Amino acid sequence: MHDRHTETAPSSETVPSVEAQAEEQILLLRGRIDQMDAELAELLERRALIAAQVQRLKPVGYFAGRDLGRERELVERMAEHAPRLGADRLAEIMDSVISAGLAAAQEEAASAS
Repeated sequence: MHDRHTETAPSSETVPSVEAQAEEQILLLRGRIDQMDAELAELLERRALIAAQVQRLKPVGYFAGRDLGRERELVERMAEHAPRLGADRLAEIMDSVISAGLAAAQEEAASAS
């Protein structure tokens, strides 16, 4: 027969605390975010390179040649894939992405001439 009074509970050293488990989960999730951020940076670089090619081919390029209708359509399509962000937030994000790509392309064109 077991004496209930002599049984010992697991020590706090052997059972991770809720805080430690949460911290471990946070570290794992942040690692996933870091990986996605690296992938996103690579996609943004590729996008900027292709956008620069488009700008060189357009009769009026860079900031003067922005196609706001096309940008709206792009955001609407993206919102279908990212409903949590929604069209308004995606519009802000894509405006920054497009502006940064155009600025980089314009700087490259200026330094090449």
